[in-house]
Amino acid sequence: MPATLSPALRRHVHAVVLAGGSGQRFWPRSRKHHPKPLLRALGGKTLLAATIARGRRFAAKDGVWLVCGDDHAVPMRREAREAGVPSRRVVVEPRSRNTAMAAGVAALRVAAEDPDAILAILPADHVIPDARAFASAMGRAAEAAADAEVLVTLGVKPTRPETGYGYIRVGAKAAGHPGLHRVSRFVEKPGAAQARRFVRGGKHLWNAGIFVWRARTLLEEIEEHAPDLHRALAPVRKNPRGRDAARALVAAYRRAPSLPVDVAVLERSRRVWTHPLDFHWSDVGTWDSLARELGVGEGASRVIAGDAILQDAGGNLVWGDDRLVVLLGVEGLAVIDTPDALLVTRLDRSPDLKGVVARVARDHGDRV
Repeated sequence: MPATLSPALRRHVHAVVLAGGSGQRFWPRSRKHHPKPLLRALGGKTLLAATIARGRRFAAKDGVWLVCGDDHAVPMRREAREAGVPSRRVVVEPRSRNTAMAAGVAALRVAAEDPDAILAILPADHVIPDARAFASAMGRAAEAAADAEVLVTLGVKPTRPETGYGYIRVGAKAAGHPGLHRVSRFVEKPGAAQARRFVRGGKHLWNAGIFVWRARTLLEEIEEHAPDLHRALAPVRKNPRGRDAARALVAAYRRAPSLPVDVAVLERSRRVWTHPLDFHWSDVGTWDSLARELGVGEGASRVIAGDAILQDAGGNLVWGDDRLVVLLGVEGLAVIDTPDALLVTRLDRSPDLKGVVARVARDHGDRV
């Protein structure tokens, strides 16, 4: 348990794991019915199971929840159950509406059981090797959220001028909570030159998409800054649990806007703090970022699974299936094989895969 998180406060901390996306940039391994959080790309555990385990380090007993999509509810429930999360702690979204709706629904569902709930919002597909340091950071964020009634976003000190992440401009120090700062502003994915300035200047953090807040604080800020979202949540406010909860959820999602919680609430709120993190974090959002996690670089390749022969072929990532994969005289490739689809791409082009998957969906809908 983090030293700063008292047992009395920990009883109200709930870890809410968001697993609603399909992970299109990990196609063809990530599919509609077997999404990215269920992949075992970095060891024995799935990304989802590893996230649940991190949540258990700081959350209350029986305080880990999962929010997932209807398309992959069956395997998600199964994986969550194996990781110790019962079905009553799984919220199934009837349709995808991004993270603002997911966070709002989670706040209402958890607050129906615990009006003093503090929610830690954890994406299901992040890689954080130092789980102990992460739990300590979440403890400090939970204390701030409880004490100051603020929305805390975790920011990662950038190690490179990444253009695929949003950034947080760090503001003044937060009174009474050492290490935390007010957020000056959010910056959406910058261009390369701006990202280099951010790294050199030392005033910006990567926006990790990990948040901590009281359930009621988030709901107050939704009401003030996101009226369309507030109205959409009305059926869930009336029936957060019980016999009519599923019907209320369908009604709510039918009219909900599709917005990230950052855009819908945090960028407009004056109650946002950030906790800078200086330990390793990655959202492993592309085959390129996964390759970096696995140590792929000049002269160093990695085979995740399957049989492969690599000759004069450095800096490649291979995930094979039943066929033998042979690479000769090539560098910087991802070769991802499955029974019905084969991907070969330069690693540095893998962020563009989402557009290709849209074409696959149009022409080969059974392969997404």
